[in-house]
Amino acid sequence: MCQASDAMKRHWEIDVLRGLMLVLMTVTHLPTRFTDPLGQPFGWVSAAEGFVLLSAFMAGLVYSRYARRDGVDAMRSAFFRRALKIYLCHAALLLFLLTAITAVGVRVDQPAVKNLVSFYLAQPFEGFFYGLLLIYEPALLDILPMYIFFMLLSPWVLAWGMRRGWTGILVLSFALWVLAQFGFTEWLYGWTFALTGMPVPYPEMGAFNTCAWQFLWFAGLWLGAGRSAPGARPLRFAWPVTAAAVAIALAGLVWRHFGEHGQAPFGADVQLNLLVDKWLLGPLRLLDLAALGVVVIRFGPAWVRWLPRVRWLETMGRASLPAFCVHLVAVLTVLAFFGDSQTARSWTEDSALLVTVLAAMYAVARFTQGADAAPPEETVDLPDAPARGA
Repeated sequence: MCQASDAMKRHWEIDVLRGLMLVLMTVTHLPTRFTDPLGQPFGWVSAAEGFVLLSAFMAGLVYSRYARRDGVDAMRSAFFRRALKIYLCHAALLLFLLTAITAVGVRVDQPAVKNLVSFYLAQPFEGFFYGLLLIYEPALLDILPMYIFFMLLSPWVLAWGMRRGWTGILVLSFALWVLAQFGFTEWLYGWTFALTGMPVPYPEMGAFNTCAWQFLWFAGLWLGAGRSAPGARPLRFAWPVTAAAVAIALAGLVWRHFGEHGQAPFGADVQLNLLVDKWLLGPLRLLDLAALGVVVIRFGPAWVRWLPRVRWLETMGRASLPAFCVHLVAVLTVLAFFGDSQTARSWTEDSALLVTVLAAMYAVARFTQGADAAPPEETVDLPDAPARGA
């Protein structure tokens, strides 16, 4: 009876993790005294990597079930509906930035805002037009366009993987990640600029290197689709792999928090820091993320049985899109009125600010969770999900 009741449910463990990633992103983006000490808390991995990987995993989990139950066309339509919802949210955030926030920033002569929208201030029409086309991506508003792009590609990739296997997809995706480490994305931009004369400079097209980050997305999509496959077995790792993952994760954690250079592991050495570069998804960062993933998969079921269920994180993870939008509205508002200084306020004031923003995110998530969460018929079974109390 317990197995039957658990067979079709929304997995709250994933929602809690996504909620945690939202909290960490808020701490990182909101300019407070908490930003530096709590940034990248687990090693050379940020909340963005965790959020993208978990989102891809859930997409593979949910939409592969759509394809098996209702066919590929229904799966494709579901992907496109979700992509449209995300696009509308991004367009609203962009308009908020280019109107209200920009007006305040210009009026009070706020450098943090004027630097954020410098291209738009110089070329308003082009900034607005290419912003709606997801080409111009001001800082902080660059993760949703990348997410939309991946969502639009995913139906074709997922259908191919389910029919013909994932080996070719993952090999090509990894090869593109390797090319991105050697400047392929910049070359692609130069070629496109020469062909079209597009006026948006490369640095204004978002900080995330899409050719690198696509590997993280499609790896997550593969993992999710595999977990929902009929007869899927729990993921298992040999003890040497687990031991190596624990060692790498611990090394990254200690290096991040007790190293002499803080979030720049190699100090002023720009070339070596590229190995852990966030925007390029450098190789050491990817290795650290993989190690943390193995640790979570190996020890997560035990943690789930013993740790308390954090309902407010679960709620934010379930309605992650509205919560994410609220966090960006809050961050942009703070930048407009207070600038980007992390030390302008006391610890007490920053604590109150952070709690207020998180409370607003939770309130909106709770209000919208029914609309944003997957409906019951879209939830899927994780064959290796532990039963509480087992």
